[in-house]
Amino acid sequence: MKKYSNIIVWISSFSLTWMACQPDLLETIPNDRISKEIFWQTLEDAGFAANAVYPTLDGTSIFSYDGLSDHLLTNHPFNANVDLQRGFGTIASGRYFNEWQDAYQAIRRANDFMDNIDQVEENDQDAINRLKGEVMTLRAYHYIKLAMLFGDVPLLTSGIDIETGRSVTRTPVEEIWNFVSSELAQAADWLPYQNGSRIGKGAALGLRARAMLYAGRYAEAATAAKTIIDSQEYTLYPDYFELFQYEGENSQEVILAREFAADVNSHNIYATAAPWSQIPGSTGSLYVPTQAMIDLYPMANGLPISDPQSGYDPRNPLENRDPRLYHSVFISERTPLPDGGTYGSTPGTDGSDAVQITVYSTATGYNIRKYVDEEDYTNPSNSGLNIILMRYAEVLLTYAEAKIELGEIDQTVYDAINEVRERESVDLPPVMPQMAATTAELRDIVRRERSVELAFEGFRLFDIRRWELAEDVMPGVPMGRYYEEDGEWKQIRLDGFDRSFDPGRDYLWPIPQRERELNTNLTQNAGY
Repeated sequence: MKKYSNIIVWISSFSLTWMACQPDLLETIPNDRISKEIFWQTLEDAGFAANAVYPTLDGTSIFSYDGLSDHLLTNHPFNANVDLQRGFGTIASGRYFNEWQDAYQAIRRANDFMDNIDQVEENDQDAINRLKGEVMTLRAYHYIKLAMLFGDVPLLTSGIDIETGRSVTRTPVEEIWNFVSSELAQAADWLPYQNGSRIGKGAALGLRARAMLYAGRYAEAATAAKTIIDSQEYTLYPDYFELFQYEGENSQEVILAREFAADVNSHNIYATAAPWSQIPGSTGSLYVPTQAMIDLYPMANGLPISDPQSGYDPRNPLENRDPRLYHSVFISERTPLPDGGTYGSTPGTDGSDAVQITVYSTATGYNIRKYVDEEDYTNPSNSGLNIILMRYAEVLLTYAEAKIELGEIDQTVYDAINEVRERESVDLPPVMPQMAATTAELRDIVRRERSVELAFEGFRLFDIRRWELAEDVMPGVPMGRYYEEDGEWKQIRLDGFDRSFDPGRDYLWPIPQRERELNTNLTQNAGY
């Protein structure tokens, strides 16, 4: 996706709401205000309205989803994520309400577009359909998250008034998946692969593959992913580290991204992830990797550290590991810092990034390296770095996982996994059939590969839910890095962050209480 040279600032499509309750005001329509009576006339109008939906995509919030999993620790004790991660969320928790509200505000913008686009007097139907395809894809993006977070949710496909909004009911989640699949199939038919910086066919197909994988509809997931693979429109970027830097923004691996520009439409992902020492006058280390995440990275020979043949040395646990570990995580005494120094987090030392030397330094001994670009060092809250929301590596792993779950294990499954492992800057040995004698063993390989390849990109919360592993990996005390002190080998133990998980309740979030107070037809999920 190419970044625009000029950023169009667009007022929320809520401003398009017409004042039907005051018909006398509509007799004269001021020509200096946006109104449905003077809008929706040209293709340019429609483009502006479509643009209003794009900013609803996730940005730096991708970290917060992993921050609710076992792979990242929410490092600031007063952050709203902490109670949720520890299993203390309630029907009044702000995070639940914000997710619900943000998604339905985005859907409202999309519905407003779909309700009015056919008013445009335009002979270029292909252009109209392309815009429809973009907005349908964006709307589906939000329904996918709603379905995964809340289960049954109201399915709204057109604008509604306040009274109707107070009486809608929850639609069974299977119907949500049906809608998403149908919408994205139609969007893909209307969209070209190459659509400038806008959503294209690859994003529609990729989201369909993701949604169907989440829904357990593996045949549909495999078909959508294979269509992308066979198109040969995308390739893996050779340098894994650069993929998440400014150098990799326009690579052929990126299928969908949230676009930003410094000074105009910026974000603070650098300040969120970087070590405290690298953020002058700010906080940093909002989310930090746990040892559970680190342990998933295999050795450089491709074997998991639990394999006796891997060569893993408990006294040198971070040596000879998968290169993606070093590209994704700041490792003490190893990783260069943006200011030219070397990261050091060993507890008890006086380095600026030593564990808990300040309330904002890492609690685990690790920091996220993805998206920490030295170009943002001097202005860490004004980053213009695009945030990747879908890339070709995900599609390859979706295809492999879907085929494994279907029991259709053939060479294409190994090819998909190995294409990811054999990226030029990663170069792990290929997975061979003799390495996985059973479906369960191959399933474990692809899940590990997905966890490592897509680390800190917002997938882990959803993956441990659909794999029904959350009840196994979430409870307990998070652990941090190993270190040596006075000849004794120790590990950081974060007793103050101990977590719980109720499998009868916590696989879904509650319907926010504020929504149920407005609409008593919204039933509540079990356990809340």
